[in-house]
Amino acid sequence: QVQLVESGGGLVQPGGSLRLSCTASGRIFRVGAMGWYRQAPGDQRELVATISSGGAINLKDSVKGRFTISRDNAKNTVYLQMNSLKPEDTAVYYCNSYVQIAAGSFTFEPYWGRGTQVTVSS
Repeated sequence: QVQLVESGGGLVQPGGSLRLSCTASGRIFRVGAMGWYRQAPGDQRELVATISSGGAINLKDSVKGRFTISRDNAKNTVYLQMNSLKPEDTAVYYCNSYVQIAAGSFTFEPYWGRGTQVTVSS
């Protein structure tokens, strides 16, 4: 199977920065789109940012100008640089990746990391 391992979460003050990273490993033939989602207590999981294999980026409106998503295809890694963090950014952040697991597989399936906690508080 495919594993996604996240790192970089933690506790920061409002206005601070964090950089999340996520690396996919395991049974991988090709990696497609990758991204970050988040879920705050009592809320549904929501999209934060995605990046296609070709580099096309989609960002949630509330994080535009503050967050940046990037990827390193050679490392099967996606990053989320978070600046000017606000208390409302507090959530568990989940890495997502679409993966083709074998040459004989004709679809890309979504995989998820376990999540990393981001807490923004004074």
